[in-house]
Amino acid sequence: MNKHSLADRSVVVHNGELTITYVDTMPEGGAKVNVVLLHGYCGSSAYWEQIVPQLSKEGARVIVPDTRGHGKSSAPVSSVYTMEALAQDVLALADALQLEQIALLGHSMGGYTALAFAEQYPSRLRAFGLIHSTGLPDSEAARENRDRTVQKIEEQGIRTFVEGLVPNLFAPNASAELVTRAIDIGYDTSAQGGQASALGMKDRPDRRSVLETSTQPLLLVAGANDGIIPVERTFTTNRAGTSQVLLESAGHMGMLEAPEELTAGILQFLATI
Repeated sequence: MNKHSLADRSVVVHNGELTITYVDTMPEGGAKVNVVLLHGYCGSSAYWEQIVPQLSKEGARVIVPDTRGHGKSSAPVSSVYTMEALAQDVLALADALQLEQIALLGHSMGGYTALAFAEQYPSRLRAFGLIHSTGLPDSEAARENRDRTVQKIEEQGIRTFVEGLVPNLFAPNASAELVTRAIDIGYDTSAQGGQASALGMKDRPDRRSVLETSTQPLLLVAGANDGIIPVERTFTTNRAGTSQVLLESAGHMGMLEAPEELTAGILQFLATI
């Protein structure tokens, strides 16, 4: 483990194409539920460092991978990391750990991955959730911005890009210490990972129908001060089995900005399943 990732173990999947690094906690007395947490763009498993201990303390086995191209995981050479490919990575990790069913919670890009997983592998889900994420596709302006992201990383490098990106993810009154922490974590994103993931998010389809038609319990978490994904883009369904949590003080980074409140919301949700 290093300060930019919680991962302390790894598994090689896809016939040697990818090494996934991850952390895996097993509470004393066995697990009540297997929870997989997915971080967002230019993050790592360290985004969840304040959440993992509490979930594990309450009886959850918590598995937190570094997404391909992020943290300590490898970065396969590909022009686009589609959300479907990232979902296949989650499935490969679940298979390697012999997890028949998981509760899959994803932050931002991790939420897009969770939606792709829910669409492709519903039988492997016990529940799923979007945290500061949405079932909506990118707007045309956002799609154009993904292309600019690729160009910026090419011209400026990943460190300069991360330094420009991360402050905008937080609520206006967020502490400088939290912003600096997230920037430090983002430094471990590879240029390949940053570019290919941006294009994968650009290409993702509208998956609101997955939210509406899925039968698994669903958690939706939004930040009242989220300037990236506003509340109304997260709370797009209230179908049966949906739990909605609004983090009043958070921007786009509730796991760092409001960890106690987010943990309470996740635990309350897990108690229902």
